[in-house]
Amino acid sequence: MAVPGFGEIAEQLRRSTVLIQSGGHGAGSGVIWSSEGLVVTNAHVVRGGRVSVQLWDGREFEATVGSRDPRRDLAQLRIDAANLPAASAADSSELRPGEIAIAIGNPMGFVGALATGVIHAVGPLRGLGSQSWVQADVRLAPGNSGGPLANAQGCVVGINTMVAGRLALAIPSNAVRDFLSAGPANAWLGVTLHPAAIPRAAGADKTFGLVVLEVEPGSPADLASLLPGDILLGTEEKSFTAIEDLARTLQGGGPRVLRVEFLRGDYSRIRRVAVQLGTSLTARSPVAA
Repeated sequence: MAVPGFGEIAEQLRRSTVLIQSGGHGAGSGVIWSSEGLVVTNAHVVRGGRVSVQLWDGREFEATVGSRDPRRDLAQLRIDAANLPAASAADSSELRPGEIAIAIGNPMGFVGALATGVIHAVGPLRGLGSQSWVQADVRLAPGNSGGPLANAQGCVVGINTMVAGRLALAIPSNAVRDFLSAGPANAWLGVTLHPAAIPRAAGADKTFGLVVLEVEPGSPADLASLLPGDILLGTEEKSFTAIEDLARTLQGGGPRVLRVEFLRGDYSRIRRVAVQLGTSLTARSPVAA
């Protein structure tokens, strides 16, 4: 089905999409949310080190991270620029299956690549918790993360995040609005994690844990002497049963102390460490926390 003015709609969406490079870890995408330099992307796109934003016209700016939410996988950046071609956001609650979907991003080094499809569903997905997703049969690739998913009018309905099976998953635009209105947060630990079932005593049920795969230098986890191979079990108040439990625990603003229980080597001995949070927003972790 032909969409009147589709070429102009796609071109405007391209101009509202940016290329993001962070810490030498590859590239991702972002959406210009306001003409005064506010850019929205995925939290996992913004990694440690220098973060740069390249506009459609080739101009490049160093960006600062205003807020980052690993649980919802969202981050907001600020660049020193004005009169930018900001995208318009739609009400994602009004999306219906079968509507046309447009994705713009920078997959595999192709800047401003366009893909089209249709909306499949809006809501939670089995195995991914209670979070709602805009699900579309749009082809995404590495580099699309953080870019816009838009409707036939070019209004953003979601932030492209990942692929599950044959479906592209995007964070709904309404969730992005909620994230931006919540104000700055510094829910950052500085680790890459993998959930796992941990064997304990003979005959006992396995324990859920989060295996530390990587610790970012200078992060709160690094300063607390956490190491790759450590297994996070929970806090003094509550054990973790899903990776979302850690993300919720990290939420907040300002300096604070998180007391974490973990295993190192000996699975029979639970260790404890106090992690100082909220002291810096200049560095950022990879995907998980």
